Amino acid sequence: MKRKRRKKNAAVTEAMGGEEDPKEEALQGPSTLADVREEYRPPVEDLGVSEEEDLYRGAEDLPQGPVKHAGPGGALFESTLPKAEDRCSLEPMLDILSYSESEWKGNTTKSTLIRKIPLPVWSQGYTKLSQRFESLRRVRGDNYCALRATLFQVLSTSTQPPVWLQVEHISTWAEELEAREGLIGQWMFPSECRQGDGSEDAVQQLKRYMELLQNRWQAAVGCSSMEVRQRLCERVFQGGEEELGLLEALKLLMLVRASEFHTAMQEGGDVPVFCWLLYARDSSDCPRTFLSNHLSRVGFSGGLEQVEMFLLGYALQCTIQVYRLYMTDTEEFVTYYPDDHKEDWPCVCLVTEDDRHYNVPVGQHNGLQVPEDVTAIPEDIPPDCLDSKSQADCH
Repeated sequence: MKRKRRKKNAAVTEAMGGEEDPKEEALQGPSTLADVREEYRPPVEDLGVSEEEDLYRGAEDLPQGPVKHAGPGGALFESTLPKAEDRCSLEPMLDILSYSESEWKGNTTKSTLIRKIPLPVWSQGYTKLSQRFESLRRVRGDNYCALRATLFQVLSTSTQPPVWLQVEHISTWAEELEAREGLIGQWMFPSECRQGDGSEDAVQQLKRYMELLQNRWQAAVGCSSMEVRQRLCERVFQGGEEELGLLEALKLLMLVRASEFHTAMQEGGDVPVFCWLLYARDSSDCPRTFLSNHLSRVGFSGGLEQVEMFLLGYALQCTIQVYRLYMTDTEEFVTYYPDDHKEDWPCVCLVTEDDRHYNVPVGQHNGLQVPEDVTAIPEDIPPDCLDSKSQADCH
């Protein structure tokens, strides 16, 4: 997992604003992280839109007023996330080419942004995508979208849980990280993630969410059919505490991996190339600043950056294949996060138009088809598939 890579990753280079990889030479000789930090100055692009907006809703559809979220020490963090009952995290399947046409002509914030992409590039990208997939499911346009889309695809397609998920002490990772580095006390939870009767601290809450992730993943893998699995996923991704707790568990998993990589870097060990970029940022020179300035904001005031998509792939031990519509006709049209485990890790597919928001392509032409009625939430789901404390198969 921690291997030197001498082949430059194009996506990593692009994330640096097109500069050469500052660690290309470092992999062949000594250098310091300070040198990398001096070289790395990421461009800041003004997209003209608040990170908190729901990109796929028009003004008339957005909820009024802020929603408050619990932050460090019980403080409240305000954002414009709608209440759980106002949203469904993934919309029903849409024909890819029909979606492409309607979205270009729409009046949402997202439509305004995508019209910055030349129409021929936009259309050609979706045409290529439609040659592999039948449909697209729009993922809620908030700042959890990268995590949400990835987890939905993982639960929908995994044939077996990864090795790390089968380790019994997975639920103790938050406690161990807090004891070792004192990071968990500053964890920020969305308001939907209530802390029970108040006796549960952040470590205990994250422990519960990690156990939930383990149970849900094992339940999905054990489902007897694709239809049962998809229905299970529909029940999970409803925007309440269960879904958001799972996404917070992914953030914890990312922090655990980031801490491991940082320790390896300090000890002179081998790490993936992206780690040098992750910690080259002035705002992210160690796990603590990475959490406070980047990861803790995911789901609130910001989403995942490209370099953090590499971390997410390593954290899950899953290759995330992303179709980047604005990069049509370039070698970066299809990008892998990471690109060095395509042969030995499972792969899930996402679609993005701007490297900020991600949607889910479904129904491969040469593979299993997603049942047409998966967006209906039936009453006949086996209870053991939904019990957060059950690890039973879905039959």
